[in-house]
Amino acid sequence: MAFYDLSVEERNKLVIEITKSIKTDLQNNTLKHILFYFSDIDTYIRKSAYQAVGKIYLNSVHLQGRIIQVLNALLLEEDFKIRQTTINAAGEIGKTDFYIVHSFFDIALFDIHHSVRNAVIGSMKKMGEVNPTAVLEWSRNYLHHEDKEIRREICHGIELRGRKHPEDILPLLKELQHDKTARVRNTLVHVIGQISYKKDCLEKLIEDLKSWENKALVADALEEIIDVHYRYRNFSVKSQEEARQYIDKHYYNK
Repeated sequence: MAFYDLSVEERNKLVIEITKSIKTDLQNNTLKHILFYFSDIDTYIRKSAYQAVGKIYLNSVHLQGRIIQVLNALLLEEDFKIRQTTINAAGEIGKTDFYIVHSFFDIALFDIHHSVRNAVIGSMKKMGEVNPTAVLEWSRNYLHHEDKEIRREICHGIELRGRKHPEDILPLLKELQHDKTARVRNTLVHVIGQISYKKDCLEKLIEDLKSWENKALVADALEEIIDVHYRYRNFSVKSQEEARQYIDKHYYNK
């Protein structure tokens, strides 16, 4: 039975069971339960497992070394679901202790399976939201990587931090403004739109875009911003028309 086919009470009991089983493995130097849950076909079972690892890491200092050892071993597993869950577990740890897990992301960025690489993006988002300095410093190392997919993944991964603090990621985004690869350029435009509609974000964004040299890209980004304010109209601080007027006044009439 799938995780969300269970009642709330049953789900809570299962999460407790998963956590206890994983902790038992860690204490007994075994992998039986960890492999079982990390490879489950149900996304939410795997999520419960990697969140359990994160909680155990925080609450059981004596098991931290063992957890890192286990995750290093799991990153070599053939099953991509195990590697994916491993990276998500590393992301849970990285929210408070990024430096101990950064090597996992150095490896997983180049994983052959897209699900593992997507786990890097998801982990960057959740880590960057609460532990931005370390994550952004690491991200900068890959901004100009020769592989366009790496550049795209880094651009996408820093997005969530920018939704509340665009000033933190704008210097990195600006470095990508002349990237000639369509997938990177499209992701850059997408991210600019995504960081534009929360309180005080449009103002910071427009002020920064004034200094960008690639005016063609900025023009596309401004159109995306206006479109985002319609698509996310139930969540945007400004209406689409207010966003358009603000751009006209503060960018085009700068």
